[in-house]
Amino acid sequence: MGKKIFITGGAGHLGTVITRLLLFQGYKVTIYDNLMYDSTVLIPFFADKNFKFIKGDILDKTLLDKSMKGHDVVIHLAAIVGYFACLNNERLTKDVNVVGTQNVIDSIKDNQYLLFGSTGSNYGIVDGICTEETPLNPGTLYGITKTDSEKKVMNRNNSTAFRFATAFGTSPRLRMDLLVNDLVFKAIEDGFLVIYQSHAMRTFIHLNDIAKCFLFAIKNHDSMKNEIYNCGSNELNFSKKEICEIIKEKTDCYIHYNDYDYDKDNRDYEVSYDKLNSLGFKIETSIEEGIDELISVYKALNFGDKRYKNTAYP
Repeated sequence: MGKKIFITGGAGHLGTVITRLLLFQGYKVTIYDNLMYDSTVLIPFFADKNFKFIKGDILDKTLLDKSMKGHDVVIHLAAIVGYFACLNNERLTKDVNVVGTQNVIDSIKDNQYLLFGSTGSNYGIVDGICTEETPLNPGTLYGITKTDSEKKVMNRNNSTAFRFATAFGTSPRLRMDLLVNDLVFKAIEDGFLVIYQSHAMRTFIHLNDIAKCFLFAIKNHDSMKNEIYNCGSNELNFSKKEICEIIKEKTDCYIHYNDYDYDKDNRDYEVSYDKLNSLGFKIETSIEEGIDELISVYKALNFGDKRYKNTAYP
């Protein structure tokens, strides 16, 4: 696979981590982003001669088509992400997540490898362990639009989609509205947690491991193209209660379990990652290591700014 990478949404929570890894590995990276959140996260990248930035929106099909030319791999991340962020502006969510994805597909050339960042949210509430063959049952606007986008991507030849576990960990464009990141922050800031549906199962992956998954796919294009993969680890399937107890051990916070009420984001599923792991991909960061990382960051810095929560946008 070639060395020129084009990343939509590359200035975001995940995109900045992928960019950092690919530049370190010697790839030439072009970020295409409308800078909805924070432009300062890109400053360190401009010192690298292999980095290029184009300010643009995936809804601008003319600019997108022009900008994408000449690249070997397209990593499509640009989206309105998360349950609450999508509810803030349903029309924009549908436009960006569905129409924007179609624009990417229409602009890409046959010889360009398309890697799509999908989500485990597509599964919704499922009995049993989810595999790539499990029927999708998204229960949120975010999951519905990502499911639609994933289908569009996989109707195209030379594409791969990753259904990622819920991300955790730090990033140049940190998000604090992800489950583990949010719980650790509240444990540090407030000293207590209130948890609904503590039995609900979720699966997790550190941002660095997601970035490594994209790199793994680029290096293994021939064997991975035209497939969907769950990306995570069987060892990182946890209930909310199990996550909270780990956080409690490390922060000594108080936890109140309220199982008489419910969480609006009511995803509840366990996932198998055997398909991707059988190719040789393994995660490297445990949930305990990620929580330690977050504790160190939260204690050192002030995170009251709205830029750290997708729910403050659009």
